Amino acid sequence: MLATLGDLVEDVVVRVHDPVNVASDTDARIVRRRGGSAANVAVAATRIGHRARFLGQVGTDPIGAALVADMATAGVETTFVRRGGRTGTIVVLVDLAGERTMLTDRGACRELSEPDPAWLDGVSVLHVPMYSLVGGPLATTARTLIAWAHERDLGVSVDVSSVSLIGDIGRDSVQRSLAELRPSIVFANADEALALGVEGQVAGAVTVVKHGAGPAVVHSGVGRSEVPGEAVGEVEDTTGAGDAFAAGFLTAPWRTDVTGACRAGHRAAATILRTRTT
Repeated sequence: MLATLGDLVEDVVVRVHDPVNVASDTDARIVRRRGGSAANVAVAATRIGHRARFLGQVGTDPIGAALVADMATAGVETTFVRRGGRTGTIVVLVDLAGERTMLTDRGACRELSEPDPAWLDGVSVLHVPMYSLVGGPLATTARTLIAWAHERDLGVSVDVSSVSLIGDIGRDSVQRSLAELRPSIVFANADEALALGVEGQVAGAVTVVKHGAGPAVVHSGVGRSEVPGEAVGEVEDTTGAGDAFAAGFLTAPWRTDVTGACRAGHRAAATILRTRTT
């Protein structure tokens, strides 16, 4: 089973049809849906036929209840989801090229505390976005769970998550944190890898750098390799593709075949993106 720790929020996705008219109106299409990197990875794993457990906290409001119910309907185990506070919301602005800008209010997500070792029962891999390692009780919870995962010899993956996050924390601080956490796998996109100064394995982990539609670069104990992606046509919204890639990779036999796991990641991302081709 894959366990993911982090955010479950409501995404308000705003796709603009024209350049934004500052201080005036701009035509757009607005969609509300489930979001949060950790939640996305869990759901993507179930969609490709694997078991997944989500660990996190949402608000006591109706939106939180609906989000948890939606994940359970998708097949994700939600037994340990905590309720308290106010459910978070992320406004995702999608421009004409499909690139995203996110306005983030994480709400109750940061408040997850008092972890239970039972959260890791039956788990083979724990996936933690970097968002879960910064600020609030969630950061302490994440470090505790990662330590427990190491005690059980589970796989641990960390997604670098955000260029702005690296900028806020500082490159050296992120590098030190990863060295302390000793993940098995580190995921980053090309911009995040540049901001972090990735030139090889990070903290001794298998390090996967995603390049959108281009080949992913894998740094492992046997050196550097490139794994081509899959063609999906013109995409109008790339939200969640990187999370789907992580789900595909982590539910494949990555310990023995990182190239094959990378191909599985590309397939999972392509499955999401093909639903959004124009």
